[in-house]
Parts: sequence; C-alpha cells; structure tokens
Amino acid sequence: MKLKLNLAILVFFIAVSSCKKSPVEPEVPVTVAPGDIPTPPVNSTRTQLTLDSIYLYARETYLWNDALPNFVTFNPRGYNSFSTPILNFQDELFDITQLKIDPKTAKPYEFYEDHPSNSKFSYIMDDTNSSSTVAAANNKFADVTIDGEGDDFGLDLASLSASDVRVKKVSPGSPAALKGVVRADRILKINGTTVSAGSQSGINFIYNSLDGNTIKINAQRINGTQYTVDLVRNTYQSSSILKKTVLTSGSKKIGYLAYARFSNLPNSKADLEAAFADFASQGITDLIVDFRYNGGGYVETAEYMTNLIAPSAKNGAVMYVEFYNSLMQSGKAAILSHQILLNSNGQTQQTNGHLATYADIDYSVAKNTYKFEKAGTLNNIKNVVFIVSKATASASELVINSLKPHMNVKLVGSKTYGKPVGFFPIGIDKFQVYMSNFSIQNSIGEGGYFAGMSVDIPAADDLMHDFGSAEENCIAKAMAYITTGTTVSAVKNAASVSTSATATSSENPIDINKKPAFNGMIETRKHLK
Repeated sequence: MKLKLNLAILVFFIAVSSCKKSPVEPEVPVTVAPGDIPTPPVNSTRTQLTLDSIYLYARETYLWNDALPNFVTFNPRGYNSFSTPILNFQDELFDITQLKIDPKTAKPYEFYEDHPSNSKFSYIMDDTNSSSTVAAANNKFADVTIDGEGDDFGLDLASLSASDVRVKKVSPGSPAALKGVVRADRILKINGTTVSAGSQSGINFIYNSLDGNTIKINAQRINGTQYTVDLVRNTYQSSSILKKTVLTSGSKKIGYLAYARFSNLPNSKADLEAAFADFASQGITDLIVDFRYNGGGYVETAEYMTNLIAPSAKNGAVMYVEFYNSLMQSGKAAILSHQILLNSNGQTQQTNGHLATYADIDYSVAKNTYKFEKAGTLNNIKNVVFIVSKATASASELVINSLKPHMNVKLVGSKTYGKPVGFFPIGIDKFQVYMSNFSIQNSIGEGGYFAGMSVDIPAADDLMHDFGSAEENCIAKAMAYITTGTTVSAVKNAASVSTSATATSSENPIDINKKPAFNGMIETRKHLK
C-alpha cells in the first residue's frame, strides 16, 4: 500500500505564514504558545522547513510529546551537520525520540540496545525511494515488504558456526521456494566458492552473492542428500504463511502455523481463513503459532487473527485499547488538518461539508477500544503456545498480549523485541515519518513491555529442522507443554525428543541478512468524529 498525501507545501510554512494555501488544504491554524515559534524567514530552504515540520508534528502527535522543549530551545534548524537532508532529518527525529525517559529502566523509551544510534521504534523514509511506504525499518529496506512484495532470491541465511551456514527462512513464492530450497538446508557453496561465516570477508561474499541477479547454490538436506540449484532474481508475491500443519501428541491434535508478517487485511484474510478453517475441520485441540521471525505489520490483521483464535464466548469483551497523547485525545492536534485523509481507494473524501483530514479522526479512548468479534469456526482451543524471539515485535506482541487475559497462553523461545506502541504515516514533503503515536494495553491494563515479553519456556532457535517439524527444538518444547501441562516437563521431555533438536539449544544462530525485515505496528483504520 502506498499512501500519497497531497501536501502542496510544508506544514511549518502553512502554520505560521499568511501565504496562500493549496485549495485542497483546509484553513485550520496550528495552535502554538505565544512567542514559541518565530515567523520563518522568507528565504527558508526546503530542508529547513522540513526540519521545522518534523518538530511541529512531534509536538502535537508524538506519544511522548510532553518531553519536547519549546521550538526555540529545540532549534530544529540546528540539525545541519550531515551532508544529506535525510541524514539530518533522521538525526533530528532520533533526538526527539530520546527525550522521554522510562522510569523502569532510566533510559529513553525508544532506546535501542542493539543499535544505540537508532530509535527503537520511530523512523523516517524517502517516499520516492520505495515501492511501499511501509517497506522499511530503521531506514533499511526489507527483502519482502510488509505487503509481501519480493524482489530477490527469497533466502534468509544464518550461521551455526563459521563453517555451517543454514537456510533460516525461504519466502513463499520466491525463486528459492519454487526450486525446493527449504529451511535447515546447509549451504555448502555459492557460485562454486565454499561459504564461510568465520570472517567479515566471508560474510561480505555471501552478501554480495545474494545481491546479484543470478546465483548457483550447492546445498545439503538435513538427511545428507546434496543438490545444486540455479536461482534467478525475480519479483514475486509472498504469502505470510511460512508453514501450516497439524501435529499429533498422544490424544492431542495440535495446529501449527508459522506466520511471517501481518500484511494488510485484504492480502491476508483469505489465507488466514483457509488455514483456520482447515484446523477446525481437522478438530485440533491446541494451537502453536510461530512468531519467531514476525516483526509486526497492520493492527487490523493482527486483530483478525486474534478473533480467529479466541472462542466465541469472548464476543463483546475488550481485546485491547489504543492510547494517544492527551492533545490528540481531546481533538486539539490541529496540525493534523494538513494531512489529507484518503479512502481505501486512495481518493479524497468529504466529512461534515469539508475535505476530510487526519484532524477529523476521533483519537479518544472510547473510540479506540476494540472488542472481540469471533471469526471462523475454530472454537475449542485449550492452549495457545507462541514461539517467539527478539525478532517478534509489535503486531505479533499485540496478538499475544490481547489473548493473555482470556485464554491459556504460553511463550516458548526467547524474550521478544518489546514494542507496545504503534504509528500511522505522516507525510512531510516527499518523506513519510513514522513516529510513535499510540500505546496499546490489553483488557486488564497490561502493556508497557518495552523490555520485551519474557518466555515461559526458554528455547533456542533450531536451524537443524524445518518449520512444522515435531523435532524442531521450539516446537518440541511447545508440544511437550501442551501434552503434559507443565513448563518443567516441557523442558525435560523436549530434551529427549531428538539429539539434533537439542544440539542447538545452547547456540543462537547468527543472522546473515543485510536487509532486516519490517518492524512496526501500523494503524490505518480511521474513526471519524
């Protein structure tokens, strides 16, 4: 989905000058404190106006806007030390996101431990450099966009050791998938050269090979069979479902679903409906949802999956609540009148006799409280076990958190990313700004998992087995819990399932992936006042 917002001029100039506006933009002034914002010089550059605009939008729409100093003190135009405008915009946004301190950690809410120079949640991107406005995270483009658009070989790799490079994930519909490459295959050679992850030069060789247009791979299946395959880069549409199967453990029939991302609902609904209808027809009693590589996506799709899992008895109960800052809740974020509200067909629309903008949306708690509405026919699940990792974020965490008060939910794997906040895109000139706009809590007020969700059963990712294998380390431990009902037994029983399944339990695979997947929680639904 590409959101094209019709902004004829930058919002700062709109807000503080008397110049004529575009006819499609309403005459709604931005309310500011007296003397806070000086009139911009007539010779202001486009870059300076964009810097001003980023600050102004943050002051009214950022979740933690109360931490921002006034305009003069913050001095947006002081962000000019980098050689390109986008780097200066990123620098400004980063500083904005580091102002509000989390009292639990004494660090900023958006502090990113793995990459301290990046914001953990917010980012900005050049809308003209991407086929999808939500294809990027932390200013890097994903191989497959959040809406499943791929343009690569479809391979994600990771290393168990310097000499053991494995396929971590294959994107459905990709050239690699069509040639039969699967997770857990060991990569022996690329273009005739033995692969190694033991040095930066070896990793760079893999990077460069995956960035090419053609590639020859010599690989080995987990049964020892070797094969050679030639791949040609191509565009493709990829499903979010990596694997779906039904596993049996004693009297238990366990549905298993590996889900990669929450694409927008029109792209996802049919696949999800078919998967859960099949689970219902096979009479599954329990469910394992594999979110280990799921970085989030659209809130609406996450809500739909939650409704597919939850029993009909929960209809009408609160699922989750979105909380915007107090200015937005009170309807006083006037700056949003410069963001044109488009309908699902990308067209402008009217409301109450005027052109609809984001200022016409109701951001109150009441209007943004979402309740269960059962979907599908699966209605008898006893246990839901989620497989998670540090790559599990945002919308996938929302599903987990929303179900916890209502069903027996357990987590297997390692601590999640920790992103209980979401955003919507803000168009400024040719840029899309994604700054944290709202936080989420479940029906009993639980949220704030900024440090990640802790697991009930620790388990390392197991690249010795494919998705859906009962011998895969995380799946084996999830099945053991479902069978025995205790997390202690799950750990013990899983250890005896297979020696290869536990062989990686003390090792965490190292990603060899130059382009990380999307990470975010996007709200596109608009509730007009």
